Amino acid sequence: MHATARLTNKPLQQSHKSNDSKFTLTEIQQIEKMAISRTFEKKQYIYYPQEPSKAVYYLKEGRVKIGTYSNDGKEVIKSIIYPGQLFGELGLIGEEQRSDFAKSLNEPIRVVVININDMRVLMNEDMRLNLKVMTQIGNRLRKVERRLESLIFKSARARIVDLLKDMAIERGLKVGYEVLLRHFFSHREIAAMTGTSRQTVTKVLSELKRSNLIHTDRKNILIRDLTKLE
Repeated sequence: MHATARLTNKPLQQSHKSNDSKFTLTEIQQIEKMAISRTFEKKQYIYYPQEPSKAVYYLKEGRVKIGTYSNDGKEVIKSIIYPGQLFGELGLIGEEQRSDFAKSLNEPIRVVVININDMRVLMNEDMRLNLKVMTQIGNRLRKVERRLESLIFKSARARIVDLLKDMAIERGLKVGYEVLLRHFFSHREIAAMTGTSRQTVTKVLSELKRSNLIHTDRKNILIRDLTKLE
């Protein structure tokens, strides 16, 4: 990272559409009135597959991964949840039993937990809240669908590069002409998100680093030029 580069605190993505599903303070307060607060330690399960879908979770601090396990026991990460987002919400649209697990990443998390039926009441009373919840569900399902298409049609290298580009657009911070991904995922987590192996992730990231397309340290990735990342 260049010493003269100026770090901004704004994500690279600035479209007003990115806020379509963002809850207002009033909406958050509505949810919290009918919810309980809970904390989980890092790498702790919030719920497991096969559990009844009885609650919805609103993430206040930390990050959560939603995933499943393949027949051979390999972890498959479907999505990452960030503060301000719901998870476990498929119970609102008919899921009776969890098909996935939810687990905190590498830091403690704080959530508010609301009963499914209570959340439905709130959504019926507030159509804007209803729309935002449905938008979050739709956005997440579209991301899962795109990832499935990527697994079918793209090479392992392309899937890893696509993940970097998607995260840069959604969560990256501008550093001059470069983009910083803070507290990025481990090689094992990248592999679980892209349907590759940890060895393949290490190889691809090393190639990108040798080509001066990225710079990495223990927790961060700096993308030198997003337009050249292929």
